[in-house]
Amino acid sequence: MQSSSLSRPSFTGPLRIGTRGSPLALAQAHEARDRLLAAHPGLTVEIVEIKTTGDKIQDRPLSEIGGKGLFSKELDAAQLENRVDIGVHSMKDLETWLPDGIALAAFLPREDVRDALICPTANRLADLPEGAVIGTSSLRRQAQILAKRPDLKVVPFRGNVQTRLRKLASGEADATLLAMAGLNRLGMEDIAATALAPEELLPAVAQGAIGITTRANADDIMALLAPLNDPETAWRVTAERAFLAELDGSCRTPIGGLAEAVGDTVRFRGLVARPDGSGMMSVERSGPIADAVAVATEAGKILAVDMDDSYRP
Repeated sequence: MQSSSLSRPSFTGPLRIGTRGSPLALAQAHEARDRLLAAHPGLTVEIVEIKTTGDKIQDRPLSEIGGKGLFSKELDAAQLENRVDIGVHSMKDLETWLPDGIALAAFLPREDVRDALICPTANRLADLPEGAVIGTSSLRRQAQILAKRPDLKVVPFRGNVQTRLRKLASGEADATLLAMAGLNRLGMEDIAATALAPEELLPAVAQGAIGITTRANADDIMALLAPLNDPETAWRVTAERAFLAELDGSCRTPIGGLAEAVGDTVRFRGLVARPDGSGMMSVERSGPIADAVAVATEAGKILAVDMDDSYRP
């Protein structure tokens, strides 16, 4: 690893980190800050909270109000207008195609990719009683749950982790699902009744990964971020996002995807489903890790050919 004097010769601080203001977003920003300070002793870092449209509108599903970009467009604008230097994102919430002038510069080491079932009365989806209500804002989770348990009822659950837990405690639903990664980062992993294996509920593309963006022409900031990049997370997430791009993926189509290393091989699994769980198509492909993007892209092409309009928004 280069010393700070070599890795940021032209940068004059402080480095301004843009982030949403939720507890989880701030925890992720703090992780990025701590890794930056460890890589570059003496660097000055500031955290700037930015309110996004996705945070402001909580009474409607994301699929109805514009999709994933609602959590990132204000952060993108702040970077392009030089109000912040970098943006810290949950990669599963980042748009498939970034705006002109914004580039992904680093991926922090990936956390647990699994979804967690949060339920005070049951430890497994199979144990929920007939007609139980599950709160979730994710069409991917909804579709997979209803495919397995069409007797369950799914209702919209928006808000940060704490808000969703309050809704659960007030009786708005019998159970909810959250990303295990977020619970781990908040030190709340003990509230999970169980973590669902990918074989039971395939995670969202890039779930558990934190990505850092900056201006595409900011070479000095790119150099600062280079030591933070985790190579395995980078190729896995890049492959999963290539799969998503083949399906023209958005939060309006239930899509799951996961790339994993098995020795020197990548194992890729993907799915696309109807929101009501009445149809689901899955694919699995493998190949050399060096060809991970091509493997995932092929998987996406296979599903794209078979998708009819009932799978599309």
